Amino acid sequence: MPENAETEAKEQPRRRQARGERRITQLLEAAATVFTTTGYTAASTNAIAREAGVSPGTLYQFFPNKEAIAIELGGRLVHEMQTAYGEALAPVDPATPLEEVVGAAVDRFMAFNCDHPVFFALMHGPDIPGRMAEDHDALHTGLVNRLETLMTSLLPDAPQADVTRTAHMVLGLYKAGLELVLAHEGAEREAYIREVKNVLVRYLDPLVGDRLGRSGSTATP
Repeated sequence: MPENAETEAKEQPRRRQARGERRITQLLEAAATVFTTTGYTAASTNAIAREAGVSPGTLYQFFPNKEAIAIELGGRLVHEMQTAYGEALAPVDPATPLEEVVGAAVDRFMAFNCDHPVFFALMHGPDIPGRMAEDHDALHTGLVNRLETLMTSLLPDAPQADVTRTAHMVLGLYKAGLELVLAHEGAEREAYIREVKNVLVRYLDPLVGDRLGRSGSTATP
């Protein structure tokens, strides 16, 4: 086989693979739009194919059903979220201003959720696939563990039960605020993000102040 022909033969599978990856990305982006707009239950493969600008037959070459699409999309987002919280919830110096600690973490998580609203739609929907429910439970456990580590650095002398309770409360307050944030856009969304930060600072400030023997700081009114 001539050298040029041999090189071309080796390149063809790579090109097909690259085209396949681009098509999968296109389908997942379309699915994210449909799931966010209609919810998982009401979504259909026909709607996803239509959003992607392809035929249903093309979609079925890559995914057998909408559950497979949701699982692939959810798995990618869970991995990205794990990276985000690993960086955002690192232990901090107890002397770091509480507003700075809370602000940095909230900004990182809000950016992720606002960039990927489908994550909330999938992970908190009533009929998510079982595999995704398992991923969500594992993600929740990982988030609580990271929050416990962060809370331990802020409350170094607190009993473990108090640290765990505080971590669960912080996550619960954040999720409640996130739903409101995602329901708004523009300046109103930014206002709700500030409110989430204020709520968390006001909740944590007395705890941190008491443990460190210092007077609490004041969140933005």
